[in-house]
Amino acid sequence: MRLHLVIAVLSLVLGFNAIAVFAKEAQPLAADPQLEKRVNDIAKELRCLVCQNQTIADSHADLAIDLKNQVRDMVGSGKTQKEIVDYMVQRYGDFVRYRPPIKPTTYLLWAGPFILLVVGVVLLISNLRKRKLAIADTPLSADESERLKSLLSADVSTAGKNSGGEVKPS
Repeated sequence: MRLHLVIAVLSLVLGFNAIAVFAKEAQPLAADPQLEKRVNDIAKELRCLVCQNQTIADSHADLAIDLKNQVRDMVGSGKTQKEIVDYMVQRYGDFVRYRPPIKPTTYLLWAGPFILLVVGVVLLISNLRKRKLAIADTPLSADESERLKSLLSADVSTAGKNSGGEVKPS
């Protein structure tokens, strides 16, 4: 019993130490709160290149942290937001912007979701119309009516024989 207790306590202690090994050091904030606000405003405009659906302000990826530190250094050296964003775009392309500009190279990026929506609606309407035409009630031909009657009468006589009694009319 005591051995189990000792093993449990050692496991907890080692487990907490393992967590500490993987913990990262907190990123230092700029001494000036205004400077840090500018850094965060710029970081909210830049996409994390690893996560792709987060800004570098929201991401905890190593690359995002490095980019945010670069932004912090550039803001500290007196560069404007436009200069910093232009530098990042020159280095990584328009994809680094969380809201890319509308220009010929990004038309498909901006129009793509709407084009896919229109294509989807057209396909849906087309398939619904085809289905409606396929399901439409068409009268049976004389041959089909005769075949149906013979099949139904055969089913009725077979059902009566299998049940051991007469088939009652409904």
